[in-house]
Amino acid sequence: MSTTTIAKISLFVICMFAVAACKHVWSDEKERPLFDAAVSPYSPPRVVGRIASDEIRESSGLAASRCQPGVFWTHNDSGDGPFIFAFGQAGEALGTWRVTGADNKDWEDIDAIKDASGTCYLYIGEIGNNEGKREHTIVYRIKEPAAGQNSATSTRKDPLATEPAESVTVQYPVARPNAETLLVHPATGDIYILTKRTDAPSSIFKIVPSFGTEQTAVKVGEIKVPSVPNGQLTGGDIAPDGRRVVLCDYVAGYELTLPEGDANFDDVWAQQPVKFDVGERKGGEAIAYSPDGRAIFTTSEGKNSPIFEMDRK
Repeated sequence: MSTTTIAKISLFVICMFAVAACKHVWSDEKERPLFDAAVSPYSPPRVVGRIASDEIRESSGLAASRCQPGVFWTHNDSGDGPFIFAFGQAGEALGTWRVTGADNKDWEDIDAIKDASGTCYLYIGEIGNNEGKREHTIVYRIKEPAAGQNSATSTRKDPLATEPAESVTVQYPVARPNAETLLVHPATGDIYILTKRTDAPSSIFKIVPSFGTEQTAVKVGEIKVPSVPNGQLTGGDIAPDGRRVVLCDYVAGYELTLPEGDANFDDVWAQQPVKFDVGERKGGEAIAYSPDGRAIFTTSEGKNSPIFEMDRK
């Protein structure tokens, strides 16, 4: 056997072990990481409900409404149409909407804010790029629909319609990154997109959105979390007070806090993330703060996902 052939076989074996190791870290539910309860800013996770709608098969993003108490918004991962779903804290179905004027190639995250005028918006991140073929991604913004008993019977086959979506097309200063984390600052409206990496820390990109245009995001930093791989981020949210950020990967949650007296939000990325338990999830990609910032909620991929709540200590 030639030296070249041996080298190729060795490289293949190494790569296979590397992939297996990465998969083992976040997919083996029987070997979850250890969490230090004394360090965690949150109580242990508890199940407060289950998503009732069978239409929600891969809750890839999660947002808690800032205008409708007890209402949550989610969407499926790639392969679904441009639909968003509302549900209550116990998981009861509150309706299905088709997002007018939007496409869903790979929606990965959703966020909710209430602007200075009191209008509530949902932001949807069309930011997935697993194969690295997409030259740009899109962030949609819609006015938040009213969810409740009158909307609860709507389905994907007979959905309600949102108001027309606004959009901003996002270009990057680097080649075609993949991302699953969309954050919107509740005061400034600045949009942050965090990449998902298996070989390096996550890159943090920022845009000051002008909807209806194409913009190039600015890289404002990098972040790694105490996991392997350390850039494998799958979701996040900014607290309503604009001073904390929560991120998640497949195995844990991580919170960063802006130092007291610091008014520059971008300084939060230099802070040390604090790791905490977000529950046993089959594929954890969705995390959100409660409207008052006193709790965090997570869901999981798979039908009838559990809804976990972690209360701030």
